[in-house]
Amino acid sequence: MSDEGGSTTANPFDHLDALTRIARGEQAALHQLYQQEGARLLGVVYRIVKDRGMAEDIVHDACLNIWQRADTFDPQKGAARTWVFSIARHLALNAMRGRERHVYTDLNDPHEFADDDTFQHAFQVEEAFDWQTGERMDECLQQLEAERRNCVLHAYVDGLSHAEIAAHTRTPLGTVKAWIKRSLLRLRECMA
Repeated sequence: MSDEGGSTTANPFDHLDALTRIARGEQAALHQLYQQEGARLLGVVYRIVKDRGMAEDIVHDACLNIWQRADTFDPQKGAARTWVFSIARHLALNAMRGRERHVYTDLNDPHEFADDDTFQHAFQVEEAFDWQTGERMDECLQQLEAERRNCVLHAYVDGLSHAEIAAHTRTPLGTVKAWIKRSLLRLRECMA
């Protein structure tokens, strides 16, 4: 397993190298990062905003943000891939907060997201944590059992649904849901 977020491929993508090259102004590196992670970024953002067009706009904005801020990434504070995904998640959650202010939805109403019972917990974790810096997240994630940590990363970094995680890990769906829910509560407590 790679320390850049759990990808296991024959030819792993080097997220840190890509961010280093982006910070030097290499547009090709940003394009390569987008080719590698664009679809997964879109999946993560779409799960939050539930609107394809808005999700595409947010991924575009995330790429611009990465381009403009790659030089601020600090590998001592977390993994490069986590930083990339946290930017997209942060923008998506900000968009949802903006929608909340404009009457579209009430993020504090647990019935609003009844089909995704971990969203409210993730939102609370988001409130207690600065996703852009990666500060403390790695430390808190390391306190989780490996299979539970992997489930959280699959859901919130890879953008997999609970059913996809259950199939991927060969774990019962109910167990996956419980692990993610409890893990998000533990992360919230750790980061408080």
